[in-house]
Amino acid sequence: MSSPRLVEAILLDIEGTTTPISFVYEVLFPYAEARLDLYCQKAAGVPALDDAIDELRREYTAEMEIRGDALPEFGDGAPYARLLMEEDRKSTGLKLLQGLIWEEGYRTGELKSEVFPDVPPALERWKEADIRLRVYSSGSVLAQKLLFAHTQYGDLVPFFEGFHDTHTGPKKEVSSYSAIAGAFGLAPERVLFLSDNLDELNAARWAGMPTGFLARPGNSIPPAHTHDVFPDFSGIPKAV
Repeated sequence: MSSPRLVEAILLDIEGTTTPISFVYEVLFPYAEARLDLYCQKAAGVPALDDAIDELRREYTAEMEIRGDALPEFGDGAPYARLLMEEDRKSTGLKLLQGLIWEEGYRTGELKSEVFPDVPPALERWKEADIRLRVYSSGSVLAQKLLFAHTQYGDLVPFFEGFHDTHTGPKKEVSSYSAIAGAFGLAPERVLFLSDNLDELNAARWAGMPTGFLARPGNSIPPAHTHDVFPDFSGIPKAV
């Protein structure tokens, strides 16, 4: 009888893992920032936009209790959304709003997403090995699907069985990774998490997942940690 596989599933981060950080900060974020006012002004009567603004308002109200006068007036939501972008905050409301802005950009062809060249063959290889795949990013599920659907290599969405954003939980909390292992229906030790963020990797490790740090171009490599390091996806997983 063959021994059980060490890895049955892989959980992928996006920024700095499947996609260059430069694409996120130099293409996606500026595209959304330039259109914040327009989208916030036309939110009334558009259900998805209304939901994003309502979530932003809930976050704003909660933060007012802490920061008070340090916050701009909420207005139509654009001033607060812009502040969150300037501070690179992982706001659920902001991510919902950004996803809706990017959706139109992808639809019109103004946006084309970018993944590292080793990503598509790795997804194929993992699929052939019956390794299950999910994505976990602070960007909204909509934004994740849009990114993988409009890559320079075509639509990669069918490779994934699920997508997770901050509705699952913050990326630096152990409980989020336990919840995703539960979504797989697997013990955490059967799910490999790949990311470029040390805090996220630590949280996944504490949840029981094996982990791998991606030393991609542009990634900041921490001086000391105990995670496996990979330059790309070509050697992952090391044992199946």
